[in-house]
Amino acid sequence: MNNIIKYALAHPCASLHKVFCSQNSTRAICISLLIAAFLTACDGLNSEQAMSSKSAHGEAALSAQEAEPEKGPRNGRLLKDGDFILELAIFETGVPPEFRAWATKKGQALSPNDVDLNIKLTRLGGTVDDINFAPQGDAMRGDTVIYEPHSFVVTINATHDGATHTWEYDNFEGRTLIETAVAEALEIKTMTAGPVVMQETISVYGQIKPNSEQLSKVSARFEGVIKSVLPSLGDKVRKGQKLATVESNESLKLYNISAPISGVVTQRNANAGEQTNGRQLFTILDTSSVWADLSVFPGDRAQVKVGAPVTVVDAAGKESITGKVSRIDVMAQANQSVNVRVVLDNKAGLLLPGSFVTAQIEVAKRPVSLAVKRTGLQAFRDFTVVYAQIGEEYEVRMLELGLQAGEWAEVLGGLEPGTRYVSENSYVIKADIEKSGAAHDH
Repeated sequence: MNNIIKYALAHPCASLHKVFCSQNSTRAICISLLIAAFLTACDGLNSEQAMSSKSAHGEAALSAQEAEPEKGPRNGRLLKDGDFILELAIFETGVPPEFRAWATKKGQALSPNDVDLNIKLTRLGGTVDDINFAPQGDAMRGDTVIYEPHSFVVTINATHDGATHTWEYDNFEGRTLIETAVAEALEIKTMTAGPVVMQETISVYGQIKPNSEQLSKVSARFEGVIKSVLPSLGDKVRKGQKLATVESNESLKLYNISAPISGVVTQRNANAGEQTNGRQLFTILDTSSVWADLSVFPGDRAQVKVGAPVTVVDAAGKESITGKVSRIDVMAQANQSVNVRVVLDNKAGLLLPGSFVTAQIEVAKRPVSLAVKRTGLQAFRDFTVVYAQIGEEYEVRMLELGLQAGEWAEVLGGLEPGTRYVSENSYVIKADIEKSGAAHDH
């Protein structure tokens, strides 16, 4: 937050729209107050100062909010050069998006055979789509599918009767510019899209149980009178530590009862002056290892295998510990679930026996050639998108998604391998684009 404030103080008000609030309520309040505090100062800037502080992208964003371009009878953009007029539209009725164009001169329709038309679309990053046209009924039809996003600089050359007519304009959508300092202050994180090994998991619930293989029940070796008892219920003891002293009934000699393992005294049935009477005197539990008994329902049972990796999360969702499936019961419970056991290292004491947990059991690994972090996904129009980063500019990439598992989403189309995209805090980019109000031009 301090970085955002410093940036705002050091930059003219024309850049304040880049100092952007997040979905975090505290940050949103702080930034809103910051912007409000500077609005008065912004009013004092004259138009020349304001224009000089805008980047070329900022000017394009402003122009996108101006009046819609003049439309022709087919709802296409009208491009005029003297008495020569070209109407250009993106046509997608029953076909993938493509350009259609119609030309007139002095108000008279021109045959599509009489006009030589070429359009170049320069996309973010420098890729150029070169489109030529051929007659299609009364129109000129482009020979290239205009893939999403429809965001590019449009350069048009139309030749008729030896005269060439040229136009160029920006047609941006889903694009914004955020300076590096601001992106860092807003914690916008990026990464490169590429191959990953996706882990398919199922979600289950269960309970932490004591590891009965690390539980010891202690009795007296020889019957006698208990002379002293050292630990209390709940005390930690170490292996070999004296627990009690007993006087043998037969030899009348004293001997010590020692802890066979290290752990916690969970039961104490011994007091000085009592006879041992063959009973269990102490129970010691070592909680450095515990069991997670998880309930797996019939629909998922066949996918779970012994040895499968498991991530167990406590009920508060704060602590996670990994382990592997050690046993799968062969009998169903009353609710038809099957008990799956995971042995967990609990040396840190984070998991308490008796507590409830959730878990993710890995059921398959699948390598995919291209994937993105699910934290980077956003909705844009009717698409699921990520925001590609090129320099300080960000632009939507409409995705065709496949498998989604864990933190990853498989990408089947719409994104080139090696593209740097926003993986965290992508909602900042989305909100900035929505604020600019750039429309989808058809």
